Amino acid sequence: MKALSLFLAVLLQAPNPVSTGKAYTFERIADGVYYATATGSMVTGSNNVVVIGTRDVLVVDTGTTPAAARAFIEDLKLLTPKAVRYVVNTHFHYDHTDGNQVYAGKADIIAHDYVKQAIATLDVLHREPYRTSQLVNVPRRIDDLKKQIATAKDAATKQSLEQQLKVAQEGFEQLKEIKPTPPNVTYTTRKVLDLGGREVQLLFLGRGHTNGDTVVFLPKEKIAATGDLMESQVAYMGDAQFGEWVTTLDALKKLDFDTDLPGHGMPFRGKELITAFQGYLRDLVKQGAGLKKQGVTAEAAAQRVDLTAYRSSFPQIQGRGAELRGVQRLYAWMDEQSKR
Repeated sequence: MKALSLFLAVLLQAPNPVSTGKAYTFERIADGVYYATATGSMVTGSNNVVVIGTRDVLVVDTGTTPAAARAFIEDLKLLTPKAVRYVVNTHFHYDHTDGNQVYAGKADIIAHDYVKQAIATLDVLHREPYRTSQLVNVPRRIDDLKKQIATAKDAATKQSLEQQLKVAQEGFEQLKEIKPTPPNVTYTTRKVLDLGGREVQLLFLGRGHTNGDTVVFLPKEKIAATGDLMESQVAYMGDAQFGEWVTTLDALKKLDFDTDLPGHGMPFRGKELITAFQGYLRDLVKQGAGLKKQGVTAEAAAQRVDLTAYRSSFPQIQGRGAELRGVQRLYAWMDEQSKR
């Protein structure tokens, strides 16, 4: 209970002022810095960050679809009349980049070198995580909602389910518009932007969640936007570099920041949660290696690993097991290591 209380104390700070649009709610983190989360009116994808300088506006990540990006730009008018000058993709996954085409030609889309390579060459709409998350899970959710609506006992429940179904169906239809759009500006280790009275550092600290994760660091404000390199929940691991991820998180902890704005979950303060996630990664690797040595398949290992020791830090952990795609990647990663 003490550990859970600490976790809640880290996450549940006094509420910051918010501005709510149609698709996004903007929480003011500091002067000119906002954390954007979905209102639930449409499928949006990642949580995004807005940084407003006296001259330019920077947005971190672009969401799951062009429709989500357009809705974001419209809601952004609640905060500033300025047009977006810079877009940063923290990594290449669809829920952070599939709105890029809306900004193309109007703003510089910036990312690590690997992101441009990945979007251009990996056939991202026919691989994970898009394949399962969108092409399998969304139709399954639509079917499930239809079944729940058919058996709903009261009007309020049925109305809520019908709204969820509407959002899911519209989101699935909006996928048809996506044209994977790589960044037009890339960097290798570090890039500094001046938005007018506000410095923003784009940092590649090492491989982890993917081969090209960017941390957006605001040194004056002591804020880091970490994408999925560090979430407030257990991240997707289907493209992970497990050993390097732990090392990269060490480099992240050395930055002088107080507040982390993750790609999913909610903002958190301090670095205790980062340390907890490093422990989770180490333990997953250790258990996975042991099970693989015993001849246990990745599919079976995904059911058997026990990471409940980290439940106080990551309450989404309800029992044994880990997400299958992450364990499959862990097995492939271990094979890669053995060949070196």
